[in-house]
Amino acid sequence: MNNFSKTDALKRAKAARQAMSDAEDMAISRGAEADPDNPPLTEPLLKRGRGRPALAPEARKQKVNIMLDPDIVSYFKSGGKGWQTRINASLRDVVKRAERKSG
Repeated sequence: MNNFSKTDALKRAKAARQAMSDAEDMAISRGAEADPDNPPLTEPLLKRGRGRPALAPEARKQKVNIMLDPDIVSYFKSGGKGWQTRINASLRDVVKRAERKSG
């Protein structure tokens, strides 16, 4: 099994696309367009890559190191996956309540 990086794969795909004739490209595109489960890859799709799109800097979460009491961590972890998100939501609720009191 070959282990190519994403960059290698993109270079190979672009090279293969440049090597094919216009007639081959049109035939492949027509076939892909006829298949709703397999649309043709466009340049923006190739550049976008996998995963979620990047958030604007002001919307990104900040990585912090925080010391919490063991029982607090245990409580949130007992809910399973997403325990850090639940801590964030709880802190957000506290901030909203404080803002309502002062506002």
